[in-house]
Amino acid sequence: MPKVLVTGANRGLGLEFARQYSEDGWDVIATARESSPELDRLGVRVETLDLSDAGAVAAFTVDGPLDLFIANAGTNRPINAETAQDARDWQVMMMVNAIAPYMLGRALLPKMAEGGKMIAISSGMGSIGDIGGGWVPYRTSKAALNMAWSTLALEARGRGIACVLFSPGWVKTRMGGAGAEITPEESIGDMRKLIDRLTIDDSGKFLRRNGSEIPW
Repeated sequence: MPKVLVTGANRGLGLEFARQYSEDGWDVIATARESSPELDRLGVRVETLDLSDAGAVAAFTVDGPLDLFIANAGTNRPINAETAQDARDWQVMMMVNAIAPYMLGRALLPKMAEGGKMIAISSGMGSIGDIGGGWVPYRTSKAALNMAWSTLALEARGRGIACVLFSPGWVKTRMGGAGAEITPEESIGDMRKLIDRLTIDDSGKFLRRNGSEIPW
């Protein structure tokens, strides 16, 4: 039975990843700061993990081997950086969106099965080559994630582990809002198909859910 670890699985994209992989017979380990009734109903293994807590992130471990790691958890607050509190929240965002995923990915490398895959959920808003205005804290956190995960890909290549960044699209979640373009089911379905066909030659790439590359 293949094993997957999904962070931020109590709602949104993470919950849908956990649901789909569980329904397909995978051994699912789901992490969340707090569980949810929806996650509990899946009957998967749930581990408490607050990605804003550096100590908890450094201490986190699971039994291997893992076939797939999905660094999904993230936050989009604050939207702007105008006050001292915004700056403090931005610091937390950098930990949750960039530092913690890298720390977890690096720590999990020895736990990965041969040919395993490590996916970080980024965003097209993290692309400097396709930059838009606004949302400066979120954009910088995802750009930082892109750099960190690309560096992890260099280290993982020698182990035969593919590390790839995905943009899931604009999805109807609490973060994406009701006016978003696609449902979680559609986004995760597309990303799972993409995960299935990834090879080591894709390691270090930044991809849309349809497999096309996004400029850095």
